[in-house]
Amino acid sequence: MSVYIMPIQTAAIVFILLSVFLTIPWLIYVYRKYGYLSIWASIVAFSFIFYLLSALFLVLLPLPDTRNTCALQPSDTVHYSLTPFYFVTDIINSSKIIWTQPATYIQILNQSAFLQAAFNFLLLLPFGVYLRYFLQNKRYWKRALGLGFGLSLFFEITQGTGIYGIYNCPYRIFDVDDLILNSTGALFGFLIAPMILALFPSKKNLLAKRDKIQESQVVRPLAQLLAVFIDFMLVHISWSLTLGLFTSNEMIEFIYKTAGFLVVYFIVPLVWDGKTAGTGILRFELTDAEGDVPKWHAMFKRMFALYVPWVLSAFLNILTAIELDMNSGLYVYHVWLTVAVFGFLVIMWIVLFIHAIYIISKKGKRTFYFDYSSGITPRKDME
Repeated sequence: MSVYIMPIQTAAIVFILLSVFLTIPWLIYVYRKYGYLSIWASIVAFSFIFYLLSALFLVLLPLPDTRNTCALQPSDTVHYSLTPFYFVTDIINSSKIIWTQPATYIQILNQSAFLQAAFNFLLLLPFGVYLRYFLQNKRYWKRALGLGFGLSLFFEITQGTGIYGIYNCPYRIFDVDDLILNSTGALFGFLIAPMILALFPSKKNLLAKRDKIQESQVVRPLAQLLAVFIDFMLVHISWSLTLGLFTSNEMIEFIYKTAGFLVVYFIVPLVWDGKTAGTGILRFELTDAEGDVPKWHAMFKRMFALYVPWVLSAFLNILTAIELDMNSGLYVYHVWLTVAVFGFLVIMWIVLFIHAIYIISKKGKRTFYFDYSSGITPRKDME
């Protein structure tokens, strides 16, 4: 089993690393497409990526210890098998069944040749299920067969070229039977998919929910948080790509990001009709109770409400960066102040977390503290 577990574990690690970079762009795409952050659409997309990574690594791993794989093989090694359905002959020849005794047929299931054929059949069966979800209609079975064949051909070429020249000889053969079994497995998965997909929300349901939500101007809480996060990341990334390249001084970073908060959360929405970069990307705007662009003091209150949690966290970082001699008269006060700020921050973030969960559970019927305190209401941009 380790020969299968190790590639899947590797796929999980790569998937986690990819998710760090893909999650935010994906959430933006989903919201712009459906008008809400669909958890089911995200599960389908990310599980599909994980499945493809697992399938690829199951085909390629484990890798040889050296690039000079030719030295590990006899000079007359054949790196391809072009005889169709040779796996049938291989299963029959390697089995110990007696054809006149049906009770011995069960032994086929224990043969490595049969298990290898079964693995190749099952490898792309989930691919067919995903294709049925994406394509919806059973009349696209030819397309599913072709895509299954194309993916299998990609796997075989990758193996047959020693991962495109990384290894000087292939360490696994190009096998036409793999193409047959993989493609057939994908087609079978496409045909049986309705029995599996019946247990989950359909794509039609997602589109129907999108149409219903788009009739309302209510902006879902997760989208509001995503917009706030996008704006904050603009501040953080701008620091990392400018002054952050030349200095790691905590105080300079504090001043820079404070100015960034002022620009991103206050000045930009004032001059851009109630939109920040994040709300603009997610197609909504900030308005007052009458639906107009909020006044400057309301925008400032919202900015300040968002700034306070960050500035307290930044203040703790500055405190911990200060090094005092234990014999200094200020040392005790420094310790107690650091502990007090840390304790306050823990309580504050717990309260904010509970607040966020509560607002999310209300599905737009309540507003976050930074909008409530400033009298601002997020509304969809209907232009």
